[in-house]
Amino acid sequence: MHVRDIALIGVFSSLHVVLYFMSFGLWRNWAIYLEPLEGIILGPWAGFLTALIGSVVARTIKPDIFWMFGIFAEPLGVLAAGFLIRGVWKPILAIYVIMLSAYFVHPLGKQLPLWAILDILLSFILIYPTAKVSRKLLEENPKRLSIFLVLVSFVSTVTDALARVFLFIPAGLYSILGLTDEAVYAIFIMGAIDSYIEDMLVVAFSLIVGASLLMTIKRIPDLKTLLRQEKL
Repeated sequence: MHVRDIALIGVFSSLHVVLYFMSFGLWRNWAIYLEPLEGIILGPWAGFLTALIGSVVARTIKPDIFWMFGIFAEPLGVLAAGFLIRGVWKPILAIYVIMLSAYFVHPLGKQLPLWAILDILLSFILIYPTAKVSRKLLEENPKRLSIFLVLVSFVSTVTDALARVFLFIPAGLYSILGLTDEAVYAIFIMGAIDSYIEDMLVVAFSLIVGASLLMTIKRIPDLKTLLRQEKL
């Protein structure tokens, strides 16, 4: 691994930890705003490792009863962004097919309202077109860059949410936590509302900050080369 890559992993892992301790009071933490950029800048595997390190370190410093959600979901969200920006869609599609199938087969998945996962279903539909247009993301003008970045950020964020849903329902963590069906329903509904709010916040962040940041990075020769790497 290149020294530059190691340095970037260290920087972004540290940012991930810091953002973990910041929150709007919603279901997740501010690290979610960093996930798409981790994947875009570092790529799928280095990005995945970065988010994993950041998630584990953050939850080691500040333990959380739901720690397993973060260390599983956040790296997957970053992985999705890393694949999409390189035009790779099959691994992400496979993740969605497996997790969604497990959700709909599960008894609770059949009972919970469909509207609560509409963003996940929309993200599933957007995987292929996003991967196709995102290959040109870094060569486009700022206006198109913003549009493509929003798509990548949305799918990345929702992939994080899907992983949490998968752990909570099909993987049975609700049972391990001793929750009744009624409690699961209430938590799931509130979580869905929070998730929709976070989808909008991440999209807004991408429009306001993400596009400008990537345009700046494009002007740095070493990082510009890194962004164009397609080795997986």
